[in-house]
Amino acid sequence: MKARDRRQGVVLVHTGEGKGKSSSAFGMVFRAAGWGMKVCVIQFIKGKWQTGEQKAAERFENIEWHVLGDGFTWDTKNPEQDIRTSREIWEFSKQKILSEKFDFVLLDEINYCCGYNWIAGEEIAGFIRSDKPSWMHLVLTGRNAAPEVIEVANTVTEMNKLKHAYAEGIKAEQGVEF
Repeated sequence: MKARDRRQGVVLVHTGEGKGKSSSAFGMVFRAAGWGMKVCVIQFIKGKWQTGEQKAAERFENIEWHVLGDGFTWDTKNPEQDIRTSREIWEFSKQKILSEKFDFVLLDEINYCCGYNWIAGEEIAGFIRSDKPSWMHLVLTGRNAAPEVIEVANTVTEMNKLKHAYAEGIKAEQGVEF
């Protein structure tokens, strides 16, 4: 693995209406961990239930995993709490990034927070521009990535939904969606 002083950290954004944004990022988490990188996963929206990815990450000493969200928010009963929680997670995320303890950080579903206007895209982009260590890899997932975040990213992938099992009445399946 390249030493930090020889590494060019990249910022990646996975966004769009289609499935696979977090799943793709989790693949990168395990790839980085497999190379011995110190990895931090911070989940903004997902609630406290167990996922296969989190269970797999427990087998790696070099992955630190934080599920900090209140759960799905499109049917929220308490938007003020969701705003407060997302702001607290953002502050926690900045501390983890600034600690320089990690080579790779995933901010899972942070883009939703921009789409709901809980965290300004320019605030995130400004932090990336001025404070993210140059050698650190950073991945941001979720629908509605802010234009400012897209602009500061090195790689942006938009997932488009062509078809989804849910439309056929198939609910989330263990091992596929969680």
